[in-house]
Amino acid sequence: MDIHKEIDTRGLNCPLPILKAKKSLNEMQSGQLLKVVSTDPGSVRDFQAFARQTGNDLVEQQKVGDDFIHVLRRR
Repeated sequence: MDIHKEIDTRGLNCPLPILKAKKSLNEMQSGQLLKVVSTDPGSVRDFQAFARQTGNDLVEQQKVGDDFIHVLRRR
């Protein structure tokens, strides 16, 4: 997977990971991938809802250790 940008939101709780992702996506071109690393368990649901509401594609979600990894494709 060709990640164009990665942001680390570890230690931040809702809504900060979503807000940082939204800001990053606004700076990216259509089709590019954004990887968000979070430690907030609620981020799994949050990113699913965010993708539905914004039309960005939630390509992947996974838990690695204490981290939740979210990969979004810019619409």
